[in-house]
Amino acid sequence: MYHSVGVRSHDPHNLAVTPDRFEEQMAALSRRGLRGVSVAELLAARAAGSARGLVGLTFDDGYTDVVENALPILQRFGFSGTFYILAGRIGGANEWDEGTPWPLVDEAGIRRWADAGFEVGSHGTMHVALAGAEPGVLRSEVADSREKLAAILGEAPSSYCYAYGSMDAAARAAVAEAGYTNACGVISRVALGPHALPRIWIGQVHTSKHILKMLYTYRLHRRISGRDAL
Repeated sequence: MYHSVGVRSHDPHNLAVTPDRFEEQMAALSRRGLRGVSVAELLAARAAGSARGLVGLTFDDGYTDVVENALPILQRFGFSGTFYILAGRIGGANEWDEGTPWPLVDEAGIRRWADAGFEVGSHGTMHVALAGAEPGVLRSEVADSREKLAAILGEAPSSYCYAYGSMDAAARAAVAEAGYTNACGVISRVALGPHALPRIWIGQVHTSKHILKMLYTYRLHRRISGRDAL
């Protein structure tokens, strides 16, 4: 689970990875014969029994530097990924965080990502926690965001990503009812189905050795617990 791929002077939540570090991390996967893919490709391969060697790569919030920096690196390695966009903040900034605002991708950037053959998913509308949310909020964040992105992409996204990893049974039901086939959260000790896929955070502190160790440990944990790893 990535967020920003750029150089940030103020990063209190450790959300940014520099382009050099990101390239190092992708190279580590490639050297091991692993390939980064979108959530859609990973789940399709898993359903076909051919997901061996694939690693799901996701980018939350929709920062412009993901298109500027991560996209060309992914293309060089023959990788792809899923870019989760906030439909109500396109061309804006991450105003939900304190400190210097980070710019969010505009419609042209979204199309550039999609035109590369990469998946675009919804991260909601305004970056709102969905656990305990009222029905109107769920509708705006889940169904309305899907419609807005469909107008840009020409097709509705199939994947959703919960802001802050916050969701409950009502949120998962709203996501499913809106037409999403899957949704991503954060790492969890409980298996909750395709609309709460677990992920692990990757940051600047993670070297190539960390990446491989984390991947091995995470997959081992999921296998032992009887749950699939994203």
